[in-house]
Amino acid sequence: MKTKFKIAACVLATTAITAGLFSFRDNSPTDYSKISVEGETIAELTAPPLVPKPIGNRAATKLIVNMEIKEIEGEMVDGVKYTYWTFGGSVPGSFIRTRVGDEVEFHLKNHPDNKLPHNIDLHAVTGPGGGATSSLVAPGHEKVFNFKTLNPGLYVYHCATAPVGMHIANGMYGLILVEPEGGLPPVDREYYVMQGDFYTKGKYGEQGLQPFDMDKAVKEDADYVVFNGKVGSITGDNSLTAKVGETVRIYMGNGGPNLVSSFHVIGEIFDKVHIEGGDMINKNVQTTLIPAGGSAIVEFKVDVPGTFIIVDHSIFRAFNKGAIGMLKVEGPADKQIYSGTTQEGIYLAEGGTIQNMPKVKNEAKNLVAKTLPQQLKAGKELFGGTCFACHQSEGQGIPSVFPPLAKSDYLNADPKRAIDAVLHGLSGEVKVNGKKFNNVMTSQNLTDEEIANTLTYVYDSWGNNKTRVTSAMVKAQRANSTPQSGGSH
Repeated sequence: MKTKFKIAACVLATTAITAGLFSFRDNSPTDYSKISVEGETIAELTAPPLVPKPIGNRAATKLIVNMEIKEIEGEMVDGVKYTYWTFGGSVPGSFIRTRVGDEVEFHLKNHPDNKLPHNIDLHAVTGPGGGATSSLVAPGHEKVFNFKTLNPGLYVYHCATAPVGMHIANGMYGLILVEPEGGLPPVDREYYVMQGDFYTKGKYGEQGLQPFDMDKAVKEDADYVVFNGKVGSITGDNSLTAKVGETVRIYMGNGGPNLVSSFHVIGEIFDKVHIEGGDMINKNVQTTLIPAGGSAIVEFKVDVPGTFIIVDHSIFRAFNKGAIGMLKVEGPADKQIYSGTTQEGIYLAEGGTIQNMPKVKNEAKNLVAKTLPQQLKAGKELFGGTCFACHQSEGQGIPSVFPPLAKSDYLNADPKRAIDAVLHGLSGEVKVNGKKFNNVMTSQNLTDEEIANTLTYVYDSWGNNKTRVTSAMVKAQRANSTPQSGGSH
């Protein structure tokens, strides 16, 4: 029995090692508190989506970080102002890059024009409050404290002044990277992205300066869930970029204060994910979960060109609350990896024979033209089920992603062009009301009457020119038109 037990134990241990359950890493890691430093350096700080230069193989040093708190008015989405509380003037705050064993001398300055005291809690700090107990600073003052970086990883920092949730919800968070000895492996592109949820008195898109709503925040009922502090921060002209064949590394954080992030890049697979910003690496990951107050480092090689959409895969947050971004990749196509459309045809559920619809004996069906009120009612219902997600309830669209239908010069200038867009879809750059959009609208499988009703409703709403679209107009355009791409007014 003893021999059998020993054999079974050896088999179990061997299986566990093979499966990676056991680790060959030294269980007694280096004591970085004992590493001596060489020289003194002023830390390079960057605003998102940029990151400072890699640490490389430099020795541990005395690193001086100068961080200024600024309370500033910014734009959450077109026409919606918000007063952000920031570290360094951006949301998220300035990216800090260190290595294990650095001695950080942190200077926290509260701008004289600010109204409130603030402090900072860095999750990379070993000490009371992560530095918060030593850094409470009034407007017009400065606090200095020191800490040693003991653990490699990607860490969140945030304000911890009461009420803590309100300070974080107003944008007071950022990332600090502690690189291992020798630095991280080199990649071609590095970017800094953080998700945050915001709570305003007005509903999504309501114009003017919107104050913070504590009641919504307590209920975790966010009006906006965004990357880098605002809707459209990394879309359009602000998109992340790369070239085919390059490796991209994203330092991804979640400031919260409440919601977790299901981080996903549509059309890509993460080759590596540093889970929760730590040592453990997962491979071939589709979507990674990032808790509030947590982070992850994701890496992937881009193999084909195109626009890759970045989302929180809690998907209504992406298309209805702003958690959407873009990575635009340029370079040659590889048809073996992704072919694009190779065939387009009609799908016949009963096979390739001629399809016969059921007939009612001795009954002729005549289409009766709808009155304008009937068209508007039918069009509104279709809009709610077909167009609402992208163009939103008041036709406001999603800034930098999906163009507005409200007061749209693009639509009002040419109803035939509008009909074409619904019939055949629309791709490439368009200019609507003076702003550029570059995305893809798919063609819609709607009848002539359904298209006429929907467009009539759109033209009759939100300040448009009340053009009435008929089934005959759609039928004529269907016979004469071809797929379109781009354009402007």
